[in-house]
Amino acid sequence: MSNELNKYSKTLTQEVTNPAAQAMLYGIGLKESDLKKPQIGIASTGYEGNPCNMHLNGLSVYVKQGVQASGELVGLIFNTIGVSDGMTNGNDGMRYSLPSRDLIADSIESVVAAQWYDGLVAVVGCDKNMPGAIMAMARLDRPAIMVYGGTIRSGHYKGQSLDIVSAFEALGKKFAGNISDEDFKGVIQNSIPGPGACGGMYTANTMSSSIEAMGLSLPFSSTYPATHEGKQEECKKIGAAMKNLLEMDLTPSKIITRKSLENALTVVMALGGSTNAALHYLAIARAAGIPLTLDDIQKISDRVPFIADLKPSGKYFMEDMLSIGGVPAVMKYLLKEGLLHGDCLTVTGKTVAENLENEKDLDFEAQKIVFPLSKPIKSSGHIQILYGNLAPTGAVAKITGKEGLHFHGTAKICEHESEIISALANGEIKPGQVVVIRNAGPKGGPGMSEMLKPTSAVMGAGLGDKIALITDGRFSGGTHGFVVGHITPEAFEGGPIALVKDGDEITIDATTRELTLHVSDEELATRKAAWVQPAPRFTKGVLGKYIRNVKSASEGCVTDEA
Repeated sequence: MSNELNKYSKTLTQEVTNPAAQAMLYGIGLKESDLKKPQIGIASTGYEGNPCNMHLNGLSVYVKQGVQASGELVGLIFNTIGVSDGMTNGNDGMRYSLPSRDLIADSIESVVAAQWYDGLVAVVGCDKNMPGAIMAMARLDRPAIMVYGGTIRSGHYKGQSLDIVSAFEALGKKFAGNISDEDFKGVIQNSIPGPGACGGMYTANTMSSSIEAMGLSLPFSSTYPATHEGKQEECKKIGAAMKNLLEMDLTPSKIITRKSLENALTVVMALGGSTNAALHYLAIARAAGIPLTLDDIQKISDRVPFIADLKPSGKYFMEDMLSIGGVPAVMKYLLKEGLLHGDCLTVTGKTVAENLENEKDLDFEAQKIVFPLSKPIKSSGHIQILYGNLAPTGAVAKITGKEGLHFHGTAKICEHESEIISALANGEIKPGQVVVIRNAGPKGGPGMSEMLKPTSAVMGAGLGDKIALITDGRFSGGTHGFVVGHITPEAFEGGPIALVKDGDEITIDATTRELTLHVSDEELATRKAAWVQPAPRFTKGVLGKYIRNVKSASEGCVTDEA
């Protein structure tokens, strides 16, 4: 082992004073020479039950090969959990999705800290895998790299390109009588053709793209589809990159900075990313000890135009980005236009500007996926932070401009997302309504369920531009329409959303960024006095613990703070 690597090996110090550890390392097949090498933990969220994660254990093997190839590092694979957002959407399993983010962070931190690994590579796929891994990296502050498992290829049926949202929207079409049983089955059976994360600018691709912009994954990690040969090559390059990080002592605290968080959120806004990014970057910032608020996110949205015509509101898939130069080409353009900080360090050991110097330029004549800033889809970001008497401590809206910027309607209360599905099936959701789904927050849900099934069903039923939906839960990156989530305080805590009644008038104004319940303060006070907090839905197990520990959505739903 080189003197430089030896300098940063925490493992070596631990083993010299612990002969039992040495004996156990011999027991797993290491040689005496290996005991002097830095150990790199390779955390895989792979499991067979989900297309986003089904291939990750295989990618982890390629990562290990790359780590071992240098001859100066030892790669050791371990596993952590994953929860499929796509498979749990619309059922009670979704309660475990957001809590899984913090379980992933806790488990990675536990293994790497307990085993005293010198570096960390996280091989991740589905939505909560990525922020969970980054939160662990920030806590541990040892050289670390994230490898994204890659986006899925699009499915096809009768000449139409499909993805996971196509399946949910087909349900809405079925409710509206606009699809045959044969075509409904055809869409369901052909939407997901193999491994990879959901194919639009949904939460997985939002987080992978922005984490690349933040500097914690190699260039193109977020662009290569899961089945592209570039993904295997990326994995094999990780060993050399990790060796370089160890030699430079380049840790996450030197990469995750205020400016790199701004770079990440800039890419979220430019690409039209998921509202979940607001939740996750609040949590990542807290793990890194960097102040970040909803208002800071709004400031970035104010200055960054929405320029990518990607699903769910657009027509292109993430796989289409590869042909135009991928996320690096978009970043190069944003840097040129003064919207990125080029001096931020990355896991290549170089700055953002240095990484992008030789990358492809966007050709606005040859491609129509990404638009120039002079002709944006929307002149400011699509993520808008709303306040008002319905959201005193904030809410997060996804307003692309295609839905309009203002909605006024009457409340239709749903105490659970299943109620809106039943109401749609029975024709009870009418144009002009503001559907209120409450008791879906981090404590009330618990777990702050995503509303992809209801919003997709609404779109499929042809009501996407005729109703609005607000909730103290959250939305999938696949959601589009006039929607507001993350309403705080949540209903379980007695927030104003708990006090809304059927027929109340509500205004959503994306221009003034206000969410207003047209009920007098006196009436709200009377309703609040009569309100009784519901009993928690769980008192034991993962969800019982989550209810007791989770912070509000405006604080990132973190669970490791008093």
